[in-house]
Amino acid sequence: MPAYRAVVFDFFGTLTRSVQRGPQHADIARSLGADPEAVRGVLDRTFRARACGQYGSAEATLRWVIEQAGGRPRPGAIRAAAPARVDALRADTQLRPDAVDALDAIRRRGLRTALISDCTHELPAFLPGLPVAPLLDAQIFSVELGVCKPDPRIYLAACDALGVSPQDCLYVGDGGSHELTGAAAVGMTPVRLAARDLSNHLVFDADTNFAGRTVRSLTEVLTLLEHTPALV
Repeated sequence: MPAYRAVVFDFFGTLTRSVQRGPQHADIARSLGADPEAVRGVLDRTFRARACGQYGSAEATLRWVIEQAGGRPRPGAIRAAAPARVDALRADTQLRPDAVDALDAIRRRGLRTALISDCTHELPAFLPGLPVAPLLDAQIFSVELGVCKPDPRIYLAACDALGVSPQDCLYVGDGGSHELTGAAAVGMTPVRLAARDLSNHLVFDADTNFAGRTVRSLTEVLTLLEHTPALV
């Protein structure tokens, strides 16, 4: 194995357990006068556009989704519902039990860590309150950068923030958004996290043909660093 200087992680399904939309999303739809199933359909088919920030701010995006689903929200209702959507995504998110320990162990070896996530406005709002936040040297969010994986710019933004080259990076992800082939294309070494719970994960544009290295847990990532000399 080459000597790495950084490990870059996906968020949903990688640092977290599998994600499914919880009941709070349906409550938000109803409160805004829209059918929950219609809202779900809009969310599913527009994830990439929303994750690239195509529809504007969090409030503007929520209004667009609700209107596409046939809702006509009352004045002020969107502003009131936007924090509830942050809470809903936070409720859907459960960190993997070994996430904090794995990140801490990587950093104690002197390696840098980064997060690259295809996400909407809500993740940047609640990530700072999670215990993994202080263990990430860089956090790259598609909704802020305006591009999604596998666009090379999102990987290179992480490298720039870390001060490393793509060849210095191990990339770990569950494979959504064609992230693994995208990481390989810029020169990173991709590794698929194939945890058992991911069979039930909400994922878009999965890297189904990836044939590279696989791990079953975040702790197992550490074994890939055993031949990387500790940086001091």
